[in-house]
Amino acid sequence: MIDGRSIGRAWTRPGDLTASIVVAGAPVSFGAFEVTVGIDPHVPDAVSVLDAVQRAGYAGIDLGPPGYLGNGPELRRRLESRGLRLAGGYIAMPFSEPARMSAATDELYRLLDTFDQVSPFLAPGGTVGEAVFPPRPTLADAGSEARRRTPGRAHDDPSLMLDNTGWSRFAEGVTRAAGICRDRGYEPTFHHHGASYIETPEEIEEMLRRTDVGLCLDTGHLVIGGGDPIRAAADWGTRINHLHLKDARRSVIDGVIAGEGLMIDFWRERAFCPLGDGDLDIDGMLQAIRGAGFSGWLVVEQDMLPRPDEPTERAARDQQRNREYLRARGI
Repeated sequence: MIDGRSIGRAWTRPGDLTASIVVAGAPVSFGAFEVTVGIDPHVPDAVSVLDAVQRAGYAGIDLGPPGYLGNGPELRRRLESRGLRLAGGYIAMPFSEPARMSAATDELYRLLDTFDQVSPFLAPGGTVGEAVFPPRPTLADAGSEARRRTPGRAHDDPSLMLDNTGWSRFAEGVTRAAGICRDRGYEPTFHHHGASYIETPEEIEEMLRRTDVGLCLDTGHLVIGGGDPIRAAADWGTRINHLHLKDARRSVIDGVIAGEGLMIDFWRERAFCPLGDGDLDIDGMLQAIRGAGFSGWLVVEQDMLPRPDEPTERAARDQQRNREYLRARGI
């Protein structure tokens, strides 16, 4: 067990003083995320997703949309009965629009309340010596109407980026949100995201320069923003405290951007695929994060939209395969 003073850093079992990489699954890999839950009738139910993640051998799972996996005692029971821990929870906040931050801050408090309800539970599963990490509040930018219409295009159009005044407001908002997380005992991470103000390598660099928050490196979203995940691991390794590992098909990403598509088109066209099936050097990426000394949650994500003509078991098979892919590489 851990208490509030130790939430936010790794706890290790006696005799193991070296933190490790712990692998989690995610509802988004089954098509369950903010743009589908409660909207798309083909989204699988939470219990089937949790069961699939457990069967595949993941140590934890990301929260997904609030309430999807359950609330309060129900969520805790569902995790505990499967030996799963909560890896983190994503929240997009309008950092560039201070007038909208009050409602978003209320959402952040509710997310942290959810963490409090499950964080004291440390599943006994996993190998001896595996570190146990608390969930990461995963902050992201909510973007703007202009950015939501132009994913993957900001690196060629600086007019879409924040100006100096906008950056100052943005950094102030992130600093306040990070302080709320830390006051509650959780160390936050910041997720760069397609169609947001933190999408390109230049924008990520500026966010890191202006704040002290850690970085959630998302290998797939970085490609959308025009970045190289392996270089990112080398350049920002000391700031990376959370990892969303995706493989990606560059031709699909390039096609969506060339066609002036939206974020949903990347998911619809299956830009993200099982590990090893895409164009990213996953082995090189794993070597890079190990070399950077990364420790914490590695969340496997294969963002997709459910398709009515596909068997519901396909996503479960993909996530089983992804876990085996990493296990074969010592993770």
